[in-house]
Amino acid sequence: MVEFLKQYLLSILIFLPLVGAVLTMLARNRNETRWIALATTLVIFVLSLPLVGLYDWSSAGIYAGGNGGVVQLITRVPWITAFNIEYYVGMDGLSLPLVLLSSFICVLACLASWNIEKMTKGYFTLFLILEMGIMGVFLSLDFFLFYVFFEISLLPMYFLIGIWGGPRKEYAAIKFFLYTLVGSVGLLIVMIGMYLFTQQSTVDHQGTFDLIRMASPQMQSALMNGQTAFRAAAPIFFLLSMLGFLIKVPAVPFHTWLPDAHVEAPTPISMILAAILLKMGGYGIFRIAYPLFPEAARHFWLLIAIIGVVSIIYGALCAMAQTDFKKLVAYSSVSHMGFVVLGAAVMTTASINGALFMMVAHGITSAAMFFIVGVVYERAHHRDLNRFGGLAQTMPVYTGFSTVSMFANLGLPGLCGFIGEVMVLLGAFAAAKPTSILYQYFSAQSPAALSSYLTSVYTLAVISCFGVVLTAGYMLWTIQRVYFGPEKAEYKSFPEVDAREITILTPLTIMAILLGVLPGMMFFMMTDNTVAAVMTVLAK
Repeated sequence: MVEFLKQYLLSILIFLPLVGAVLTMLARNRNETRWIALATTLVIFVLSLPLVGLYDWSSAGIYAGGNGGVVQLITRVPWITAFNIEYYVGMDGLSLPLVLLSSFICVLACLASWNIEKMTKGYFTLFLILEMGIMGVFLSLDFFLFYVFFEISLLPMYFLIGIWGGPRKEYAAIKFFLYTLVGSVGLLIVMIGMYLFTQQSTVDHQGTFDLIRMASPQMQSALMNGQTAFRAAAPIFFLLSMLGFLIKVPAVPFHTWLPDAHVEAPTPISMILAAILLKMGGYGIFRIAYPLFPEAARHFWLLIAIIGVVSIIYGALCAMAQTDFKKLVAYSSVSHMGFVVLGAAVMTTASINGALFMMVAHGITSAAMFFIVGVVYERAHHRDLNRFGGLAQTMPVYTGFSTVSMFANLGLPGLCGFIGEVMVLLGAFAAAKPTSILYQYFSAQSPAALSSYLTSVYTLAVISCFGVVLTAGYMLWTIQRVYFGPEKAEYKSFPEVDAREITILTPLTIMAILLGVLPGMMFFMMTDNTVAAVMTVLAK
């Protein structure tokens, strides 16, 4: 049984949502459709849990050739043999936490979708196809396969926003689609280019889409030392891939699609969009952009770091200026994901671990925050922060859940938001140490280059610290405006959160606490070896 799971479990996780989607289309009524969708997401979540036990945590390899190193539970089957394209899936410390997060959030989002009445069968069918795309992205190790699932995840989200969204749903859906499509075109160019260059760098002149092999020291050496053309193309490829992933993150100035998409999307889709789809951008940075183009990553570190810091500060300031509750949470996501970009840019062990932790922690808090907005919107039918007040007296249980989520979002010690932010900031300051990759890179150039680098990294690290203060400011102000003050007569009739809403908020609250109190046991045991492997690649 164990060997069967090791061989096929990842494929089951990818394609089981498709089976569920077919069953929802065959359902006889709305109630049956909902239960089939919920059962499918629950089975996927339960099946994802054994991954923790099946993974060999003692394995501490590197990205070595086609063997995968820290990548485990591999399934490789030839697919399009003429171009050496494979159905190649596997799992490591980058993908495992995101697979667990995705399966967990999809269950809760499906439960949050219980009241969807418009075209229920179509909604849940697209919902499950979206989950298939998500799982495929996080488990694919073939560049072509990754790209296919990356695009599959785009289409259901477009329709879920465009059909079930708010008054400006068509505008928001088209804007989301066009932004993401531009990034996908850049990624397509990188994929084709890497195949052609690897074709020229192998003895048998067979190109590869194997992401692990592309990142291996052997292939990197063959590409960088054997082809002048690749050395010239690598910076362009890096920027194109980063464009695709920064749009998905999203980072300033590629972020403008996100507030519109969140405001118009139904609450469950906002939960998935913030908690999972944004993480595809961060995952792509660590899976593709940085391991495949480490020299370009070192060269453009300042550009990427500035984008990250600007996203942190600008996103927080925009959140502070909002009166729409949902738009505030959307801009909060821009700010928090800026820490992920900064963590990647400075390339230290602490910053990368912090960035990966931040993705999971933000997945928990953002899902909770968007659901909290949805709960009060269903009762008040508006999201104007200035019209709320006194809800702590009307809905004390709802206020308790909301307060924990908001404190986690602002980075209160003991909750999940604190760990990621602090580690990224510590990693940013650690980038000034002689042992860091960037310090060694610039010290090998000239004393002037090193001095300029140190000035830049300290400046950006200090500025990014202010993001923590700004986040605390707008979150505490939001708590004050929505929950405190005298009880308003128009809200006295609001019912307290019901059993379904408590069922959704409780596990999110528990995870926010557990990740904050036990980050090593709950997260870093999964990522340490893989981060060490990534650092080995980046140092080459």
